[in-house]
Amino acid sequence: MNCKVMGIVNVTPDSFSDGGRYFSPEEAIRRARNLIADGADIIDIGGESTRPGAEPVGWEEEWHRVEPVLRGLSLSCKGGTVPISVDTYHPETAARAVEAGAKIVNCVYAEPISEMLRICAKSGAELVIPAQSLGTVPAELGTVPIYIDPMIGFGTSREEDIALLWSVPELAKRGRVLVGASRKRIVKKLTGEKVTGKNLGGNLAIAMWCARHGASVVRVHDVKETVQALRVLEALGE
Repeated sequence: MNCKVMGIVNVTPDSFSDGGRYFSPEEAIRRARNLIADGADIIDIGGESTRPGAEPVGWEEEWHRVEPVLRGLSLSCKGGTVPISVDTYHPETAARAVEAGAKIVNCVYAEPISEMLRICAKSGAELVIPAQSLGTVPAELGTVPIYIDPMIGFGTSREEDIALLWSVPELAKRGRVLVGASRKRIVKKLTGEKVTGKNLGGNLAIAMWCARHGASVVRVHDVKETVQALRVLEALGE
């Protein structure tokens, strides 16, 4: 088992998980550095909330939020050994992000995938794509390294999310899988815990299950605890 941990940094005023705690560039950079100290293998920066009901943000505002954090981290992330990912569905943001040092584009929607592939092909960046986009990659862009995201919690029911989690082993046969279920509604539905941040056990259970069943990356808020749990699984030969 060789599962990496992607730490989440939300540079938004309306994040469902932290309530905008890391909206300022200084706090976001501090958050990212702390996650790296906790063992994060990748840092994922997002400038727009994708929670249900969130107001869409134009790429100009998104880039205004992300740019200072990305540039600040590019100079300090362990000399560049911790890759930075930018969570965006705006090609304009993606193009600027890879120019500024991002190594991964994390795109949660299928529509802009072709343009994202072209951006990554030019820059050498990797791309996270929704699982439903598999099979739509143009042959000439098929050399772009990709991760497959089953897309937990994007307008899906409890039963649909469970089915998506069960799809991880099969997806892992087709490529590298990235699972982002941390603090999603499915965790609350399965644990019965209503308070965000109080269902760590449920988050860890999903992350460990995914790691054991082929996920290459788990995208999480609780990096330190996830890294510890993965180390224990590896020590036990799981």
